Amino acid sequence: MKVGFIGLGSMGMGAALSALRAGLTVYGVDLSPAALERLEQAGAAGVGQDASAFAGDLDAVVLLVVNAAQCRDALFGANGIAPLLKPGTPVMVSATISPDDARRFDEDLRAAGLKMLDAPVSGGAAKAETGEMTIMAAGPQDVFDTLEPLLDAIAAKVYNIGETIGLGATVKIVHQLLAGVHIAAGAEAMALASRAGIPLDLMYDVVTNAAGNSWMFENRMKGVVEGDYTPMSAVDIFVKDMGLVTETGRSLKFPLPLASTAYAMYLNASNAGYGKEADSAVIKTFAGIDLPKKSGG
Repeated sequence: MKVGFIGLGSMGMGAALSALRAGLTVYGVDLSPAALERLEQAGAAGVGQDASAFAGDLDAVVLLVVNAAQCRDALFGANGIAPLLKPGTPVMVSATISPDDARRFDEDLRAAGLKMLDAPVSGGAAKAETGEMTIMAAGPQDVFDTLEPLLDAIAAKVYNIGETIGLGATVKIVHQLLAGVHIAAGAEAMALASRAGIPLDLMYDVVTNAAGNSWMFENRMKGVVEGDYTPMSAVDIFVKDMGLVTETGRSLKFPLPLASTAYAMYLNASNAGYGKEADSAVIKTFAGIDLPKKSGG
């Protein structure tokens, strides 16, 4: 199977490398020369800032870009891949987008003679690189069947949510509600510990060995303890994702008090200049606390 990965950030690169290890023929598209060079050196059959050189050879496409606007540009923009693909090629849209955007992409792809899998992913960069992502997908069964070698290569869990496009995006949005709230709550807890004079490495050790732990706390607050805010997932990603969460709540006339508060916290962090830092940098908006500095920094 020849698979094109569009978007070689932390998740896209990991997924592409996992596909390579599984024996698939991999192509990569990204604006970053460094990302393209890394994938090419790992054994990709072709890379480029657009897919014009190899799009017609592809059996499948995976979009692992940031948002719906980047998806649309990658598919239908000036250098978009959609017009270059063979008829019937499945396109796996794995960005976190709204259900409405997923349905619009499905309509446009079908009009172009292509098929779509609404397939958001989770698991972070580490799970992506080991081929152990979780995929929550919706779409026709024949598309699932066609993409089985790819799904097996990049995911440990693939949830078939149903045939209706938009269901995958909805499940991801519900998941992001939890993820975003857990990071914000973890930051609040660690900020309180700091204000109370409790060493944050001690607090982290207690929580990660007790009932208050969560995957997000353990993963993200480790960076706070180490003073490392290198962005694998940035504050601005959760401004976008929690915005989708709150928009979904409004569309369903459903109250989301915790999600709305977390959304405001990420907005505040972005407004304070931390938007490009790791999402755990939301802790920096708490006044009157001392946070660990990065070793050697």
